Amino acid sequence: MTGASGNGVTREVAIVAPTASGKSDVAMAVARETGAHIIAVDAMQVYRGMDIGTAKPTTTDRAEVSHHCIDIADPSERFSVAEFQRHAAAARAECAAAGKSALLVAGTGLYLTALIDDLSLPGEWPAVRDELQREPDTDALFARLESLDPLAATRIERSNRRRIERALEVCIGSGKPFSSFGPGTAAYPSSSVRQVGIAWARATLSARVEARVHRMMADGLLDEVKHLAATTTMSREARQALGYSELLQHLDGRLSLDEAVAQIVLHTRQFAVRQERWFRRDPRIEWVAVNDDPVAEVAPKVRAALEST
Repeated sequence: MTGASGNGVTREVAIVAPTASGKSDVAMAVARETGAHIIAVDAMQVYRGMDIGTAKPTTTDRAEVSHHCIDIADPSERFSVAEFQRHAAAARAECAAAGKSALLVAGTGLYLTALIDDLSLPGEWPAVRDELQREPDTDALFARLESLDPLAATRIERSNRRRIERALEVCIGSGKPFSSFGPGTAAYPSSSVRQVGIAWARATLSARVEARVHRMMADGLLDEVKHLAATTTMSREARQALGYSELLQHLDGRLSLDEAVAQIVLHTRQFAVRQERWFRRDPRIEWVAVNDDPVAEVAPKVRAALEST
């Protein structure tokens, strides 16, 4: 059974991939065999009650293997990268104290970068953020970012509204370019955390996304969203989660159910492409091409990486 390394530093391996790639299945297989803990590196699995649409591990899996950074915020809360850093640091310390290895199951690239590269994050300016969020035109915000911080603009996709807003918030609030706050996500320093990526052919991943969306609907995603809408005022961040955003629009009468499901599939496929682009920039990731079974094809690579760190 693999545990902490001889020098007292916990062995850590990140499993990275776009949504619907099988990251959690791979992590569970390796954790069962090695006794490792799992740290979820996911911006939406932090929210309590958002279970089906975020593909959280089941209660059975969580009883069998220790999981961290899941269900740590209410859907009414705004949850930041800095807050994730704090929770993840505590989780890593807990693994080290228990002499356990850690598997970082990463779908949110920025959260993983903040964790393994210890990003120094600028402050927050809520009044500025509120003003930016009232602007309906994302292209206008991006043009404003290009004017204030051309370098940051080259590092952010013009469709990534949340990242554009955050960069502008820092530029305006601090009076300094967002890109001036350290090397940020464009640097890839040496890290003790090995990263193993799951690579599917684009068409195959697209089909997996659609199948998973329909499975989530069959598992009761609509009822989950109805319950959330009836019992809590969801934060802007939580409302933007894939599946929840579209079904909330259905409940508001803006989309039929069929239209909402089609939009979930489309938006999830687009998100998977953005995730892959993010991860592909990192030269430290060791990619494993998968043809059929991610557990059989990737788990041995993760175990080997865990044993060699």
